[in-house]
Amino acid sequence: MAAQVGAPGAAVRAHEELFAYWASLREGARLPGRANLDPAPIKRLLPTVSLIDVDKSPQGTAEFRMRLAGTALYGVYGREITGKRLSEIYNTAAADYWRVELGKVVKERRPAVGVHSLAWRGASHLSILWLRLPLASDGERVDMILGFDAVVGMSQMQSGIRAA
Repeated sequence: MAAQVGAPGAAVRAHEELFAYWASLREGARLPGRANLDPAPIKRLLPTVSLIDVDKSPQGTAEFRMRLAGTALYGVYGREITGKRLSEIYNTAAADYWRVELGKVVKERRPAVGVHSLAWRGASHLSILWLRLPLASDGERVDMILGFDAVVGMSQMQSGIRAA
């Protein structure tokens, strides 16, 4: 796997930077939409930024598709994932994990953060520290999710957690 592995502290600072940018776009309780995004203020984060479309089915369930995946994510996934649905990117267990996590962002209209092992890619010593931020074209209904992923090694992550 050709992914750039960073320190957990740097990942946390990047998460804080992207969260602060997203929060600055909010108008009260209204969520920002994709049209509000300007890549210039977050230029250094763009290689691992993603935009995830939220497609609602007639039954009300959501399906997720990668609208855009930063260039550094190619190294994480080993291929281009732009335009792909979760089931085309991940094995069943990993796709189910992301459906649950992204579903929470849509339902709760709130940011989410977490850690996901890259064991599904054969790299159990690496994890993604991820951030997902809701976007809504109308300010209310989440129709896209802004993502940021930072790859960290497990030994780095464990020492970073102890130091925090």
